Amino acid sequence: MNTDNITQVKNYLLNLQDQICAALESVEPEARFIEDLWDRVEGGGGRTRVLANGLVIEQGGVNFSHVSGFKLPPSATAKRPELAERQFQAMGVSLVIHPNNPYVPTSHANVRFLIAEKPGEPTIWWFGGGFDLTPFYAFKEDVLHWHQTARAACQPFGDDIYPTYKKWCDEYFFLKHRNETRGVGGLFFDDLNEWGFDKSFAFMQSVANHYIEAYLPILQKRKDTPYGDRERDFQLYRRGRYVEFNLVYDRGTLFGLQSGGRTESILMSMPPLAQWKYNWQPEPGSAEAMLYEDYLKPQNWLGD
Repeated sequence: MNTDNITQVKNYLLNLQDQICAALESVEPEARFIEDLWDRVEGGGGRTRVLANGLVIEQGGVNFSHVSGFKLPPSATAKRPELAERQFQAMGVSLVIHPNNPYVPTSHANVRFLIAEKPGEPTIWWFGGGFDLTPFYAFKEDVLHWHQTARAACQPFGDDIYPTYKKWCDEYFFLKHRNETRGVGGLFFDDLNEWGFDKSFAFMQSVANHYIEAYLPILQKRKDTPYGDRERDFQLYRRGRYVEFNLVYDRGTLFGLQSGGRTESILMSMPPLAQWKYNWQPEPGSAEAMLYEDYLKPQNWLGD
């Protein structure tokens, strides 16, 4: 791994952040991302961008970070003890969009590049990332579009890539204590280096570049759908599940907090409003029940 490779990835990620922010701002008449530059004491820093109180996006964050340290946190070494006692660099773009309209799904995407080094030993590096969709009132055509775009991102790299990383996404974004998926999935991959740097980097770029192709058409199609208090209440209730997952299971959140990252940037993924209800159950046959019965379970959306 050389400096040119690291610079190449960093430049791509900074440009990716610009492109995603511009695409999301295109649906907003006035609201724009505010930018917050920050430094980390141990090494590195980041560029956090947050859009709040828009007509379409209630709150969304698109964060770039490039941090370094002398020791990887437990979340990174628990399943890979060979990474212990290594210095590291970690860079990536991570985003979560929480729209106002309950008929527009929440979406998340992340791509990342990690390097772990130890004097006298070969450098260990890998790419990871993916994107997933969390609807409240789901539309089959939207879910199909999302997964068709995910498959298109993977197709140049082999027919087995989409089903492999789609399955990994279903397994990763699963709330064990609720026995349900967080949403309708997408792609998730990690520890990718077996293809070599160039191909692994190309795959990470393909996944990242397909996020806006997957999400923006859904956002544009559903943002003006009429809704009332009932839909809003259900959206806030389901947002509680998002909070539960991010604080209990999410590796990125744990990595950031355990490595002494910037708390405001790490927790930008939280929704601005959420609620919990004791033992709430959807009314049988309702649109809310349909989410649980038809969507919050792993399945082959594309039928292939």
